[in-house]
Amino acid sequence: MSKEKTVSEAISYRRSVRIFDPEKEIDTNIVKECIEQAALAPNSSNMQLWEFYHITSKDLIQKITPFCFNQNAAKTAQQMVVFVTRKDLWKKRANANLKMLDSIFTPKPKSEWSNREKVGRNYYGKIIPFAYGEFLGLYGWLKYIMILITGLFRPIYREVRARDMRVVVHKSCALAAENFMISMAAKGYDTCPMEGSDTWRVKKALGLPRGSEINMIISCGVRKPEGVYGKRFRIPFEEIYREI
Repeated sequence: MSKEKTVSEAISYRRSVRIFDPEKEIDTNIVKECIEQAALAPNSSNMQLWEFYHITSKDLIQKITPFCFNQNAAKTAQQMVVFVTRKDLWKKRANANLKMLDSIFTPKPKSEWSNREKVGRNYYGKIIPFAYGEFLGLYGWLKYIMILITGLFRPIYREVRARDMRVVVHKSCALAAENFMISMAAKGYDTCPMEGSDTWRVKKALGLPRGSEINMIISCGVRKPEGVYGKRFRIPFEEIYREI
């Protein structure tokens, strides 16, 4: 394998590769290392409401391929990584952050907490439950009405309904997926994020829990020249860039 690429080189090298070379295996440990890099991605409130399913079984890839509509990126994949959101684990992850605070701050009476400790414990102990908590959809609408009224008088975070938090979790997971693809490119490996798939069938094939959702499926391998479908096209930068 060639020398590892810089971040800029990896971003430039990364393409959505549709055909992988069947003669070129990829190192499972390197892919796992890139998944570890994915887990370092920024995410909302450091809740890390994601899981990464690294598929190395050729039989399972073959089983999942029809659920990805038999697209070439799936049929020729050496490995796959399925990025999964776990909004349902918010209580567990909030508690993990509270335990992290326990390891940072020396135990002391609440009256002696520093401002930083108060903010942290209040955030994960009260604000996160307010944002993620729900009950048959009713609590979400109650929160929304409270936010609308409060927002008349001061700036306030407004995305508090279940569907809003779902978007938040998927955005965070997508950041992890991008970390993964750039890390793979730096190693000289290729990827293709496959939006087109029957996520329900993939979820069943992987035995994922009910509360999980598939964010994206990324196929992995080493590109064949014909696997990159033409030159990269982007809208002229002047059309999308605004300096204010």
